Amino acid sequence: MSDILVRHSLVKSSFVETIKILDGEICNIEYHQARYESVLNSLGVSEYKSLKDFIEPPEWGLYRCRAVYDTQSVAVEYHPYKKRDISSFKLIFDNEIEYAQKSTKRDSIELLFAQKEDADEVLIIKNLLVTDTSIANIALFREGSWLTPKEPLLKGTTRERLLNEGLIVEADIKANELRTFSKIALLNAMVGFDIVDEFEFLI
Repeated sequence: MSDILVRHSLVKSSFVETIKILDGEICNIEYHQARYESVLNSLGVSEYKSLKDFIEPPEWGLYRCRAVYDTQSVAVEYHPYKKRDISSFKLIFDNEIEYAQKSTKRDSIELLFAQKEDADEVLIIKNLLVTDTSIANIALFREGSWLTPKEPLLKGTTRERLLNEGLIVEADIKANELRTFSKIALLNAMVGFDIVDEFEFLI
């Protein structure tokens, strides 16, 4: 039995890349490939294929490509995408939550999302610092700069790209500072850098 097959038996979860497909174009694939390789490296796997080899994008329209993988395989599916309208955020405090790798196992995230009550989305606070929503990294605007949490739950591909482009800056953002920001943006592969001008935080 190969080393890859032996290591597969130790994996308790699979992982996922959510990739934007627009009119047949696979968007920002290099960032998804880098994270895919990083996860496999953390599992002791050093040989891997290009994710593009598994993707046959629909020719027209906007799709969410969901590439689920483990140490042995990659399974790809496509879903037409429609953006959710999000303008209110319920602050949820949880000092124990961990989601450093984009795993298909999202039970802890879903439990927090279930607490959103009348809000559109949750904003997760860990150790009194802002992290992420249930579906996206965030950036907040103040004094001419877009700041993104230095320690998000998940370091997303869009966040990484915007940091590299110098459009956002890492910072510790305390929960009690939230009302000092004039704008919020959601960051993920599907919405890119989605600015929400009118928003509210709910306690």
